[in-house]
Parts: sequence; structure tokens; C-alpha cells
Amino acid sequence: MKFGIFHELAAPRPFTAESESAVVHNALEQVRVADEVGFDAVWAVEHHFLEGYSHLSAPEVFLTACATQTERIRIGHGAVVCVREMNHPIRVAERAAMLDIISNGRLEFGTARSSTWTELGGFEADPDRTKQDWDEFVRAIPGMWTQERFSWKGNCFSMPERAVLPKPVQKPHPPMWVTVTSAGTELDAADRGLGCLGVATASLSEQERRTKNYHRRIQQSNPMGEVNDRVATLNFMYCHEDLETAATRGMSFLGMFGMLNSQLLFTREAYPTTGYQSLGGVAAPTSSKGSGNPGALYGVPDGVCIGDPPAIIEAIKRWESVGVDQVNFLVNACEILPQDQVLESLRMFAREVIPAFEGSIPGGAS
Repeated sequence: MKFGIFHELAAPRPFTAESESAVVHNALEQVRVADEVGFDAVWAVEHHFLEGYSHLSAPEVFLTACATQTERIRIGHGAVVCVREMNHPIRVAERAAMLDIISNGRLEFGTARSSTWTELGGFEADPDRTKQDWDEFVRAIPGMWTQERFSWKGNCFSMPERAVLPKPVQKPHPPMWVTVTSAGTELDAADRGLGCLGVATASLSEQERRTKNYHRRIQQSNPMGEVNDRVATLNFMYCHEDLETAATRGMSFLGMFGMLNSQLLFTREAYPTTGYQSLGGVAAPTSSKGSGNPGALYGVPDGVCIGDPPAIIEAIKRWESVGVDQVNFLVNACEILPQDQVLESLRMFAREVIPAFEGSIPGGAS
């Protein structure tokens, strides 16, 4: 079991140079601490125009800063929007390879196609084409990284034979992922040999169903690059020695995140397309009073990692039991929590929770 932190860079109003700068530099400090105390990865999204919810429109710049300020933590580009109006695939391959070099081979490369009309409409992208675009990106980019010279003739883009430079440090190339927001995307990932990067909360039973289908399907994959068969899920984390204090503080930022998320205009709601069958985005989980959930009394949803160390360990073991390899945590939203509380939560998690999973493998064994 591996653990990461996940950044959206949600910014409080009013949007000023000072407030936005504080969000970025607080996030960088969180990454430095996570690197020091033993977290495995930092992930950064790519979003555009999403006021308050995410001001992380240039993740490659943020992640370069993360790479130069850390030594061991993996650098998760989670994820590049693979829509031609937003990013050209050649430029994506070039930037990612440079980031792999700067990080000394620590890049994890995620892909996505966006799910909000705010973003797609802002770039005048056709939602009916985004799946085709993404498919070409993930099939072409490994060739750009691994072949001395590369050419491509497709519907999304074409290029004559050229040397795409530089090449990444990792061989044959950095691990590739696709963001999973709705049921069915895990099968798209499996068919292409990509890791499942969960960016939408799902119930334990739903995650188990998706994970089993994914591992079954990936055995018959026909990837263009090296297979990455890992499964990551998104969660919320606040760790404190007192369960009630943890719930009060943790649920405050989870609630803020849910409120910001609810204001997004999803593509299916605004555009008559068959390309988006279900809502995308990241929905905050609903409250549960299920058995085995110590935080239920305080309104903590089932499986959410908000609580004291024993409660969080119990929640993670349940995710581990359904086959999840990595849990990535949102640790704040709109600076609801003071920075010192966020950092102490990270440190306590590292001291009290991570050791319980050292040497563990998917399925709950160790």
C-alpha cells in the first residue's frame, strides 16, 4: 500500500495575488513535509477556469517546483488533459520527459479528457471528440518517448517523422495512468494497459467491483507502452489523536470541497453528447453509519480517512482488502485548515499510520 497527497489548489475568495500565492506556497510546503516523512507521491491536477475549486492550470510548473524541492517522493502528473484544443500531444511528451529528467526519474504520468463544460467550452473543444483525442494521445506518446524518430497519422493529430526530444529517464517510459471518474473508465484503462487513477470517490463495494473487472480485463490488454496495473483511489485525510477533533476539523474542509465541487457545470448537463454518459468530477462522499466505522458518530463517511490513527488504519485496511494499491489524500480545501494543522496531520499520519502498512500487498495480506 502506497500513500500520496493530491492537490487541486482550491483558492478562497477574493482572488488576490497574495491569497493565490499563499495557496501555492502552502501546498509546496506540504509536499516537502510529505517527502520528509515518507509519503510515496504527490499528484497535481490540470484544471482551467474553475473559480475557487482549482487554480492549478499549469501543473507542470507546480510539479517542477515539487521535483526540485524534494528527493524521493514520486511526481504525479495527475493528469494531463489529452484534448487537442488544450494540449498538443508532442508538447505533452516533451514537457513530461523534461519533468522526468528534472525529477531524476520520479514521474508518474496521468491522462484525462476533462468532464466540465466550463473547461471544454472555454477552449471550444467538441465533447464528442474528447474520447478519440485521448485514445490517440495515450497510444502515440509512448512511441515519442521510446523511438529515436516517430511519425503519426491520425484523426486527432498527424506529424512527419521527427526526433521528439528529450527522452525520459525511466525506461522504457514513465508509468502511465488514466483518471477514473465514472464506471467503465477502468475498462478503458485496462484495454490500454494503463493504471487506474481514481479521482472520484466511490463506495468500497463499487471500488471492489471496478478493481476486479480491471484486473480481469488488463490480462487481455494490447498496450502501446509498458503495462501499469496499479489501482489508486482518492480520499480525504485529517489525522489527530482525538477522534472528535479530527472529525470536526476534517469534515470542515471536506464540506468545503463538496460545496465547491457542486457548483461545477458538468458536460452532460450542458451539452447533448453521448460522450459523457454519467457525471464526471469529484463528489464528496455521503455520510454513513455503517458498522466498523468509528467516525460515524461524528458524521465521517464510511471509508474516509478522517479520525484518529486507529480509525484511519481501519479505513485503509478496508480499501486494501478490495485491491487498492495506493490511496491519495486531499488534505485541505480553500485554506479552511490552518497550515500548522495540515502539517501536523501529515506528520502524525506518517508516524502512526504508515508503519501499519509497510510491506503490505493488495488484498489485505502483508
